[in-house]
Amino acid sequence: MVGRSGDGSGGLWRLADELNPPEVGCRAMEAECIRRFHRHEPKENQCSSCVLKHIKAPVQLVWSLVRRFDQPQRYKPFVSRCIVQGDFAVGCLREVNIKSGLPATTSTERLEQLDDNEHILSIKIVGGDHRLQNYSSVITAHPEMIDGGAGTLVIESFVVDVPDGNTKDDTCFFVEALIKCNLKSLAVVSERLAHQDLAAEPMAL
Repeated sequence: MVGRSGDGSGGLWRLADELNPPEVGCRAMEAECIRRFHRHEPKENQCSSCVLKHIKAPVQLVWSLVRRFDQPQRYKPFVSRCIVQGDFAVGCLREVNIKSGLPATTSTERLEQLDDNEHILSIKIVGGDHRLQNYSSVITAHPEMIDGGAGTLVIESFVVDVPDGNTKDDTCFFVEALIKCNLKSLAVVSERLAHQDLAAEPMAL
């Protein structure tokens, strides 16, 4: 894990990578993607961080799961139910029910951006019984090659208020842990679907 602080805003920016250090070329790609799509400006009482995950599945398949703002339970293990209010479009709200085990039961979230060309999904939490105040996140999916096959680099970043009594480090570690769990589950689901698709392809004669 590498980090950077002292960005002039008083916030804390961290980069969390749960994988072994990638090759130099891969690091350059990651840095460029973060620079283009994940530039948050945390305030004095906020922290920000970025989590990366390399998935052995084509970007189209991974994105088909990520883009479903109306069905986060397809890969997020802590979501038990999701109801979208109104039409599925930018600006719509979803009511998410959280499974037991987390210090929350509901979350109200707004779809801020959905770009199917650049593979960008952005949300903002606007209500719920939790401590994630002024939480905004961006998740992007980028095609890459992994072990000679089609893969996807997924990056999720966020900015959030630091609750009273907590430090910026504590807050970042908590949110990072949730995101890592979600992205690990995304990888499992995506790679399983990719294997199923591959097995279903007819053998070449």
